[in-house]
Amino acid sequence: MAKKASNFKKSKTGLYVSLGSTAFGAISVAKQAKLARNDNDVLRLVDAAVSAAAIVTGLAILYRELKRLGDDDVLLG
Repeated sequence: MAKKASNFKKSKTGLYVSLGSTAFGAISVAKQAKLARNDNDVLRLVDAAVSAAAIVTGLAILYRELKRLGDDDVLLG
C-alpha cells in the first residue's frame, strides 16, 4: 500500500492535486497580504511576501515535474 501511495506523488493526478493545493495556499497568502496592508503591519506583509515566493517556487517545481512526465508520454510528443 505504501508503494502505491508513493507512486501517486509522481503521477499526473498527484501533480495536479499538488498544483491545486498550492493554488489554494496562494489564495490564503493573498488574503493575508490584504489584511496586512489594511492594518499597516509590515511584519505580516513581509511574511506574506516570503510565503508568496515559496508558493511561486513550488509551482515552478511542480510544473517542471509535470513537463518531465509529459516528455515520457509518446502521445503527448
